[in-house]
Amino acid sequence: MRYLFVHQNFPGQYLHLLRHLAQQGQHEIVFLSEANENAISGVRKMVYPAPGDSPPGIQGAARDFDQAMRRAELVARAGRSLRKLGFVPDIIIGHHGWGELLDLADVWPGVPMLGYCEFYYRVQGSDVDFDPEFPTPPRMLPVVRAKNAVGLLALNGPGQGQTPTRFQLETYPAWARKRIALLPEGVDLDRCRPDPTTRARPFQLGDLCIAPGAKLVTYVARDLEPYRGFHSLMRALPSILAEREDTQAVLVGGDGVSYGGRLAEGTWREWLLRELGDRLPPGRVHFPGRLGYDDYLRLLQRSDAHVYLTYPFVASWSLREALACGCAVVGSDTAPVREFIRDGANGLLAPFLDPAALAGRVLDLLEDAALAARLRAGARRYAEARLRLADHIAGYESLIRGLVRG
Repeated sequence: MRYLFVHQNFPGQYLHLLRHLAQQGQHEIVFLSEANENAISGVRKMVYPAPGDSPPGIQGAARDFDQAMRRAELVARAGRSLRKLGFVPDIIIGHHGWGELLDLADVWPGVPMLGYCEFYYRVQGSDVDFDPEFPTPPRMLPVVRAKNAVGLLALNGPGQGQTPTRFQLETYPAWARKRIALLPEGVDLDRCRPDPTTRARPFQLGDLCIAPGAKLVTYVARDLEPYRGFHSLMRALPSILAEREDTQAVLVGGDGVSYGGRLAEGTWREWLLRELGDRLPPGRVHFPGRLGYDDYLRLLQRSDAHVYLTYPFVASWSLREALACGCAVVGSDTAPVREFIRDGANGLLAPFLDPAALAGRVLDLLEDAALAARLRAGARRYAEARLRLADHIAGYESLIRGLVRG
């Protein structure tokens, strides 16, 4: 078969599927993307230029849409170049979020399309009005609503949608859900796995060394920000570290902003450190920034209590990988996390907005070895039953076959 993938950041959500298709050695695979250094053997990457800035005078709520239409035009131009070279895909697979797929039906009429539907934005009952500490200014509500413009065009266009969780599916209007398949994402369980020997030897991460028997609290996010509960965990740490003097905390993530608003100056990490001051014991809270994947997995394998928090928003891949690594997870009692964690079976749940309750649940794990061991085992069992990469790939292939035959 001939596959065309489209995502502005190669390989996006498609790493495992691309590797699987390339290993079969019987497909022609082309990937349209902005330039980056990533490469996969057997996949031909074709680069399109990034869209320029929107011109002055574009109304604020329309800026994302203007960028999406500029991107759609650039991708379609690249598609026409491919078509002139004789490339006609059997299926087009891509992410609807940035508008890249919008004009490709004009380039290859009738070619089936499978688009990733990540999230439908709401101004009530979702991420936007979840955290009373950081209310969304009324002037931003039209901007939030306008973020759905590209998705609505996509859902009214040709093809089929897919999304990885029931929470994400149910953010969409009822009429749209009929066009979106639920396709859970998988984890490489051979690579993301428990290492039962890691607590029996010193754990080294840069200049940090955790002795055998010492306790380690971990947290991972792309960026340290409120959407992923960074402020709640930071406010829980003084109680945790005061109660357990044998405990260190490692909080992984950058100082940018992936989701939500920015501070007028400085970073969320600096803001929380100023707020907490000397309530945090010196030398026991560590911020290594972003880690390489191997170090990240080693950290999960060594963790005694792993904290994963999120607004009602898209769940991170790190939650799936933490479960696969057999972490004892304390997750936020929010809808996207409840889809993965059953309290007391494969993790613990804590109120997102209650640092004291979060601290109590983390201390439960640090002080009750039997509970932590049971939850670690439950996390791995859950991953083996629900997060198998083979099931994820099989689901993709079934959707693709149905679309191509249809």
